[in-house]
Amino acid sequence: MTQISFEFYPPKNDQQRAQLDRTAERLKAHDPEYVSCTFGAGGSTLRYTPETVRRLHQEHGFVAAPHLSCVGGTREEIHDLLQLYRAIGCNRLVALRGDMPSGMGQIGEMRYASELVEFIREATGDHFRIEVGCYPETHPQADDALADIRWFKAKVDAGADAAITQYFYNADAYFHFVDAARAAGIEVPIVPGIMPISNFSQLRRFSQSCGAEIPRWISKRMMALGDDVDAIREFGADVVAAMCRRLLDGGAPGLHIYTLNMARPTQAILSRL
Repeated sequence: MTQISFEFYPPKNDQQRAQLDRTAERLKAHDPEYVSCTFGAGGSTLRYTPETVRRLHQEHGFVAAPHLSCVGGTREEIHDLLQLYRAIGCNRLVALRGDMPSGMGQIGEMRYASELVEFIREATGDHFRIEVGCYPETHPQADDALADIRWFKAKVDAGADAAITQYFYNADAYFHFVDAARAAGIEVPIVPGIMPISNFSQLRRFSQSCGAEIPRWISKRMMALGDDVDAIREFGADVVAAMCRRLLDGGAPGLHIYTLNMARPTQAILSRL
């Protein structure tokens, strides 16, 4: 059976909390292995992450994995968060370097995700299963693809158990990346991150900032559909589901779906699978 996991972001107000609750209830039927919860853009919603993780775990019954970032935080602050997440009942984490929190002018005591993974292992032993990020189309700040693989290996050598990729729309990019990782001695599971396509203009802006490539043929088809929201959703679900099928047939160990706190686009993909 294919392992599925979902990513949510922390809601900031009652309306967003109600939206998250509705989405969580609808996606529960797909029996995810776990769900993760982000910091939000630029670390701006850091204070909302623990309460969302508690809600997902205790009220919705999910295995919940908070995202933990080292940028902008001290070792003491990160240690306190680790203790808080243990108390909540978490046994998984997604460890990332992260973006500089809004309004902060200097980096924290740790600069790299590999340092964060090492610190988590020193502080908590094997209590947490640690997922890290990786980039099939190369991290936008990496010098080159080989350097990117070296940084990935550093995180695994520090104690990461598995990796989740940045989203992509080219299955070959994933397969080539996995081959390169294996050649470098990286043996952990590499789970493809999947971004549904619903709001194409929003996706295009986000992709430009994070270095994810949208193939030209997809962009052209989306532009041809104009403002036909239903047609865009159907086409997007068809394209992403076909890619997911190819990934799974090619040996991907599961799918980690970036839900954006919406159930419908994720359900459209899973129903096609």
